[in-house]
Amino acid sequence: MTIFFVPFALIVLFVFNSLTHSLCIKTEMANEKQPKVFRTINILITILLISSYVENLYA
Repeated sequence: MTIFFVPFALIVLFVFNSLTHSLCIKTEMANEKQPKVFRTINILITILLISSYVENLYA
């Protein structure tokens, strides 16, 4: 299970970081605000990935 989930999680994080970068460029977000946005989104996506891993592990 872990063998499949880790690459999947890395791909999901990469895709969401790419989308966040596009959002920052499109909305012309200030450079000072961008790290906070990236940090928040990465933390939330990581929480979702961990919770889905735990759910699948004990299902």
